[in-house]
Order: sequence, then C-alpha cells, then structure tokens
Amino acid sequence: MIEKISISILPILILTILSFGLVKKVSLYEEFIEGAKDGFKVSITIIPYLVAIIVAISMFRASGAMDMLKIFTNKLIPADVLPILITRPLSGSATLGIFSDIINLHGPDSYISKLAAIMVGSSETTFYVLTVYFGSIGIKKFRYAILTGLIADFISFVLAIWVAHIFFLPNT
Repeated sequence: MIEKISISILPILILTILSFGLVKKVSLYEEFIEGAKDGFKVSITIIPYLVAIIVAISMFRASGAMDMLKIFTNKLIPADVLPILITRPLSGSATLGIFSDIINLHGPDSYISKLAAIMVGSSETTFYVLTVYFGSIGIKKFRYAILTGLIADFISFVLAIWVAHIFFLPNT
C-alpha cells in the first residue's frame, strides 16, 4: 500500500499544481520559464561560494589534518567515523562518499556503520546551507548563523554517539 502511494504521489502533486494553475488562469508556461530564469541566476550567484567550500575541503584533506585528528579521538569514537564529523558541516556529497566507504568496509550491520548512519542523518551541511541560502540573497555576514549551526551539529554528533552507544554498542 505504501509503495503504491509513494509511486503515485509525484504525478498527483504535479497534476494538482497544474489544475490549480488552470483554475486560477495562471500562465503556467511563462511562470515556469520565469522560475527557471531565477533558478539560473541563483546558481550563478552561489558558484563562488561552492568553489570556496570545495577548495577548503580539499585543502583540509590534503594537509593531513584529518589524519592527525584520528590519533586524538580513538578513545572516544571509532577513527573511521571521524571524517564524518569533519566533513558533514562542509559537504553532504563528501560525507556520503565517506559513509559509503564505511559501509563497504565494515558492512551495513556493524556498530561503526550504524553510528555513521545516525551521524549523517542527524546533522546538517551547515556551511553549504549557509552558502547556498545566504549567498543566493547576498548576505555576507554569517556570524550567528554559523555559530548556531555548528552548535546544532555538535549536539547532534554527541547525541548520535550516545544513541549508538546505548542501542548498538556490542557487549564487551
């Protein structure tokens, strides 16, 4: 039943939007083109911010700083999930790549994979979100938004470790 609903929800949504547009006598094609133009303008506006994020992530990885941090955190969390803590606030794609590697290496039912899944699911790509949303409307001063986002990420990581420890840590 759920599968049938999920398969039909998108066509129903599209038909509903088109029907309301026709009832309200909105020029649907012209409105779509205007929206596409605005979307293109936003994408051009945020390209410099996205390039900055990609360069920062690459520099962090290439510098060896991530490997150095693994030495200090082995007692608290498995070293394999440390890259998720570092990359998640910066890049969702990089984090998903790391997450895929963890699952391929340890298997989907391992403690490390479950911990990584909770971390990925409970946190946000703070810098990416701020870059896209604030960059698209021209806000250049992020200070409180960054602090709030990073605090939320930190809390989500701490709670993810706690939840994974309670529910999934093997008895030793």
